[in-house]
Amino acid sequence: MNFFRGVMGGQTAGPQPSGAETIQKLCDRVASSTLLEDRRDAVRALKSLSKKYRMEVGTQAMDHLINILQTDRSDSEILGYALDTLYNVISNDEEEEQDESEDENAQKQADDLGTQFTETFIQDPEHITLLLTMLEEFDFHVRWPGVKLLTALLKNQGVQVQGIILVSPMGVSRLMDLLADSREVIRNDGLLLLQQLTKGNAAIQKIVAFENAFERLLDIITEEGSSDGGIVVEDCLLLLLNLLKNNSSNQNFFKEGSYIQRMKPWFEVGDDNSGWSAQKVTNLHLMLQLVRVMVSPVNSPGATASCQKCMYQCGLLQQLCTILMATGVPADILTETINTVSEVIRGSQVNQDYFASVNAPSNPPRPAIVVLLMSMVNERQPFVLRCAVLYCFQCFLFKNQKGQGEIVATLLPSTIDANSISAGQLLCGGLFSADSMSNWCAAVALAHTLQDNLTQKEQLLRVQLATSLGKPPVSLLQQCTNILSQGDKIVRRGSKVQTRVGLLMLLCTWISNCPIAVTHFLHNQENVPFLTAQISENLGEDERLVQGLCALLLGICIYYNDNSLENYTKEKLKQLIEKRIGKENFVEKLGFITKHELYSRAALKPQPIFPSPEQMLFDHEFTRLLKELEGLITKAVHKSSEEEKKEEEVKKTLEQHDNIVTQYKELIREQDAQIQELKEKVSSMTTQTEQLQATVSQQQSQIQQHKDQYNILKLKLGKENQSQSSQGDTQLNGLQTEELSQLREELEELRRQQTLLQTQLSEKDALIDSLKSAAKAAECPAGSDNTELLQELEALKNQVQTHLAEISHLKAERQELLRRAEAGPSDTAPPSDGSSDAAKAELENRLAAQTAEMEQLKENRSGLEQQLAAATSTAAILQTEKAKLQTEVQESKKEQDDLLMLLADQDQKIHSLKQRLKDLGETVRKHSLEVKQGQKTLLEVKQGQTFTSFLPPSFPVFFPSFPSLIPFSSFPSFLFFHPPFFTYF
Repeated sequence: MNFFRGVMGGQTAGPQPSGAETIQKLCDRVASSTLLEDRRDAVRALKSLSKKYRMEVGTQAMDHLINILQTDRSDSEILGYALDTLYNVISNDEEEEQDESEDENAQKQADDLGTQFTETFIQDPEHITLLLTMLEEFDFHVRWPGVKLLTALLKNQGVQVQGIILVSPMGVSRLMDLLADSREVIRNDGLLLLQQLTKGNAAIQKIVAFENAFERLLDIITEEGSSDGGIVVEDCLLLLLNLLKNNSSNQNFFKEGSYIQRMKPWFEVGDDNSGWSAQKVTNLHLMLQLVRVMVSPVNSPGATASCQKCMYQCGLLQQLCTILMATGVPADILTETINTVSEVIRGSQVNQDYFASVNAPSNPPRPAIVVLLMSMVNERQPFVLRCAVLYCFQCFLFKNQKGQGEIVATLLPSTIDANSISAGQLLCGGLFSADSMSNWCAAVALAHTLQDNLTQKEQLLRVQLATSLGKPPVSLLQQCTNILSQGDKIVRRGSKVQTRVGLLMLLCTWISNCPIAVTHFLHNQENVPFLTAQISENLGEDERLVQGLCALLLGICIYYNDNSLENYTKEKLKQLIEKRIGKENFVEKLGFITKHELYSRAALKPQPIFPSPEQMLFDHEFTRLLKELEGLITKAVHKSSEEEKKEEEVKKTLEQHDNIVTQYKELIREQDAQIQELKEKVSSMTTQTEQLQATVSQQQSQIQQHKDQYNILKLKLGKENQSQSSQGDTQLNGLQTEELSQLREELEELRRQQTLLQTQLSEKDALIDSLKSAAKAAECPAGSDNTELLQELEALKNQVQTHLAEISHLKAERQELLRRAEAGPSDTAPPSDGSSDAAKAELENRLAAQTAEMEQLKENRSGLEQQLAAATSTAAILQTEKAKLQTEVQESKKEQDDLLMLLADQDQKIHSLKQRLKDLGETVRKHSLEVKQGQKTLLEVKQGQTFTSFLPPSFPVFFPSFPSLIPFSSFPSFLFFHPPFFTYF
């Protein structure tokens, strides 16, 4: 123990060993000691020496310390000492504190030393895996040194360590568990570790994001007090920036997870904004940067537009505008807020309209745009703030033709309000002020009001300016050229080149793609000589930039010239260039612009970021315009008049072809629309056809059911008739006289049913007539097929009329027989009461038959109505309905045959009853029927009474089952009544 006492500072006799010797002995003790306590003491001694003797401990003890981590996993104390020692050797933080006053070479050597030890440690990837395993230990003395050591390794060799962790199983997940540690020291150092881990590695950034990092970090920010929080909030924001910057996948995940909405409370500021702490300024600055990352112009347009919409809907844009118009906000926060609002509204029409409606809390209230422009043209404002205002104005007008029109309208005579300050007045004031930076900013702002907007370019030509009292007003275009030509004579604060460059960029943007503006520019006789003189001179490097812009302006006058001015046609301007400048010299001066360093810097990003006001020369949108026009102007200058004529002819031909193609496209669109309509009609008609077919099938099934029912009833009726014949004797004996009155009532009901049947037959006849008229109406489009169909329908109707006539004749005979039957009972003797029962049964059977006949006629009527509806639609359906009519007529014939057969059966029954009366002893006289042509027919009846009947000599009766008409005189006698009995047709 004396040895350790000497190492730790104790006094011993003899010469003191050197640091290297002591470290060597400690390393030997670590390697050879079998007792854990000895090894622990040795590692603790190495830890105490590692800061002072960093080089020696790193070179001699690193392998032994790694071996301790592998073998002594059960002792957390020795693991903690070993991890602290490795951290002291690898980390450069302590050296930075100690060597703060030393020269840069010593600091560089210290950084190199840490890098060398890091490379030695990570030569075996298992060492990193071992270190990740150590982080799973919950012991504070193991976990915290492990976090610090891994952070130091990532600082020194970030890419290599990231690669090892990425391929390590559950490597990133183990590190994410540090954020859930209840000990704030470990959690905070875990944030620093994740910052180093996620730098520049998109794969690790995605894994960390999908390990629920956003939720955890936002919770920590809220717990720590948001913008009022401490350094922990700053670390969380830095980690969020690492995860979201240039990572579209994480940005989309952040938006879809509704985390943008949780950013709104960060920007809630009170009325009293004085006395902001430095940490709050830093936190809020990072929060604004986080918003800008989500809506950066370098992101995909779709993702940016989606985030802009979300920020407006959740009220984040409104909150930012509140900070923008608040008082007491620090200058750097105000500048960053302006830049943030700029990118939130850039290219979003809804957000731009909202920003245009924001007013500053002044008396009277002024639009926020006007207040910002007042700061831009005020040379006393900070340079970065003026650049931010210019960027905000540019973003407000980006793809916003409505906003461009509103700004230009403030310059027109009809809309100028002398009592208020407008945006147009501020821009004109800045354009003609003595401050060169104000000139440049106002010129670029005006150029953005004309960007890609031909209407506003033409409207701006109407602007007139009063230069001095007593002189006529001049146009804005002319005033710009006057200031450009008198640039050296006007005393200005700042760079004169800056003013001229700004005016030339404004003029180039103004007259490009606007022949009317080119004509106005060339109409001034001094402009072209000034441009040619500027281009042909040999000046310095700064002036060469002005020469290139003058060449660009002259080239635009050539390319967009409509040859309306005889003195300055395209050909004459090219001849002027060739004589006074030279084509090669002209192209060389034009190409000098794109080779300038400031041009390349401005072409990178839309935001105007300049180290100093003197380097503020080019605008991002102008670089895009120049890149587009440079090649076109070069070709236009070198082309001859013949080539131009050919090109014009080709253009005209192409325009004609385009017009033809456009016409065909319109025709195709119309045809597509018609085809679509026809398809819809076909589909609807197909549906209707299917429905009609289903209805027809259903009705056919119903008709079949009715037929079956009719056949069943007919069979039942036959059976009942047979049973009545067998039971007639018994019924005759029990027949009562009172039943005769009931029989008369039933006869009256039978008459009413017959009347109803006749009405239905009339309706059926009217239906057939309407069917005929509908068929005639369809005769024109249907052609010859319809004519044949109408003929067939006419034949069918004739048949139906014949049947109706026969039915009417039968009804007449039936009524006559009924009349005779009513008169019969009064003349018959009392014994005739015995036959009333049989007559009643007979009448009931006939009544049932008539009812069935009426139902069948109703069915026939519905079938004819269906045939009429089908006949009005198409000729094909008429043909189908014709077949149906034929079928119905056949059925009607069969039904009439059945009716006559039933009548014959009933007469046979009467005859049998008559015979039975004779058998019972009743006197039944025979009747004689004498038919003479043109004379009365005498019928002799019982008790000497006679009845006369005026009948034709040969009365025809139609039997459908017989092929010919049978004369009345040839009928058998049993078909006629004999008192007191009766029958009818």
